[in-house]
Parts: sequence; structure tokens; C-alpha cells
Amino acid sequence: MAKKDTGKKKKDPEADKKQQSRGDAVRAAAAQAIEATAGQAGFTRERAQQLADELVSAAGRFRETLEELRPAGADELSALRERVAALEARVEKLEAARTTTRRRTTPAKRPPAEKPPASPPPASST
Repeated sequence: MAKKDTGKKKKDPEADKKQQSRGDAVRAAAAQAIEATAGQAGFTRERAQQLADELVSAAGRFRETLEELRPAGADELSALRERVAALEARVEKLEAARTTTRRRTTPAKRPPAEKPPASPPPASST
């Protein structure tokens, strides 16, 4: 018959060394992984900032486009009406000034210019 295990085990000093060396290896691997990812964290943070900046810029362009597509409001329409009325008044004033200065359609006839009298030939001194 087989012997029953009484629950008491002998401690093997080599097993403790293996356990410690495995634990040290795991700690070293974890430290190495943390160091490797720490360098990438700066790059990731920088790239995330670039993406956020691009997103803000795109949102600004989108907002501007919506403003351009938005129909004019009542205030804008009344301002435009006032400007058109002012322009109409200026055009009428310019047209009225133009018609008053252009009443003559043909130039006035001038009398023919008279020729000056012919002067006598110069006297000779001989």
C-alpha cells in the first residue's frame, strides 16, 4: 500500500531560489514594459493634441459654413432694405444731375472766324 501524505513537506532551498528568480524576472519584465510604454506616452499625448486641434479647426469651418447657409434674419433684411433705398436715392440724384447738364443735344453754331487783315510787305532800306 501507498504511504499517506501527512501534510508535512520538506522545504527545498533550490525551489525558493527558483521562485525568487521567477519573481525577479517578472518584476524586471514589468519594469521593462513600463519603460517602453513611457516613451510612447509622450508621442501619444502629442498626437492626441494634434487630433484635438484638427477637430477644433474642422468644427470652426463647419460653423462658418452653417452661418453662410443660414437665411437672413429680420434685422439683416431691414438693413438691406435701407441700403437699397439709399442707393436708389443716390441713383435718382445722379440721373437728375445728368439730365440737367445735357439739355442741349446739338452744340451751338459759332460764327466763322474772320481772317486778320493782311499786313503790308516790309519796307526795304536801300
